[in-house]
Amino acid sequence: MSRLPTPASIETSPAASQPLLQAVKKQIGSVPNLFRVVGNSPAALEGYLSLSGALAKGTLAAPTRERIALAVAEINGCDYCLSAHAYFGKNLAKLSDAEIAANRDGHSTDAKADAAVGFAARLVNARGHVSDADIKAVKDAGYDDAQVIEIVLHVALNTLTNYVNEVAKTAIDFPAISARAA
Repeated sequence: MSRLPTPASIETSPAASQPLLQAVKKQIGSVPNLFRVVGNSPAALEGYLSLSGALAKGTLAAPTRERIALAVAEINGCDYCLSAHAYFGKNLAKLSDAEIAANRDGHSTDAKADAAVGFAARLVNARGHVSDADIKAVKDAGYDDAQVIEIVLHVALNTLTNYVNEVAKTAIDFPAISARAA
């Protein structure tokens, strides 16, 4: 059961959140519980959507962003985000079941993506204190400085939603998957 309220609809959300939630609905066809929970604070919803929108304009491919989200959710033990990103990874980014499993382990079946996912996993586990060798490895795989920064920001964005969902105990509105260990 959710520990923070999840407004039942866009119309029952705070007035300042309603246009933002309408935009989410227009973009993805529904308003997942995460957005309605974050929408309890219009400022938080605006900040989350702004960062998410800005990063979507970056140069990391959508499948790589989903791979990172899966790794971060698994490490942080966030069942909501793991469920959401497994769904989006499979249905939108067209990731295979084997790829999703590898991502949850902090890896990828694609060599270049493996470097990004592995770097993201090390970043979470080291709480940002990665080594020079970690940065060299991701750059040697073909990621430039801007993409390294984007990976860091995707880790931060996903950690933010992991924490919100764990604090709120947001009800999962995707096919549910449980993290192996928190």
